[in-house]
Amino acid sequence: MKTTLHLTMAAFVGVLALGFSTLATTPAASADGKELYREYCKGCHEEGSPNGEYTPMSLIQDQWTRFFDKKYTRTHKSVIDEKHGGKPVTETISPEDLELIREFSIEGAADSEHPMTCG
Repeated sequence: MKTTLHLTMAAFVGVLALGFSTLATTPAASADGKELYREYCKGCHEEGSPNGEYTPMSLIQDQWTRFFDKKYTRTHKSVIDEKHGGKPVTETISPEDLELIREFSIEGAADSEHPMTCG
């Protein structure tokens, strides 16, 4: 009986630890493109910003696609993100998060069915 209880507790602790380790390695798993846009983009692209004001509906879908495919790395590799450890933005935003931001921007573009601001 005592051995069974110890094995059950050990299994429970193992499953709990596995759950926490998975949670810790996927911080943006629950984030969506809008939240990520607010977190990483909006601070430098608000109204009146010297970097230009951009929300998803600032551009049409083709322009957003071209930006992410051809311009993002070139235009943002020297932008330092003080909010996230002082690293270049291109190193701060993971490829997975960048894809979510891209999808949000394209889906909310001026010529989409549901143009969006970032509120």
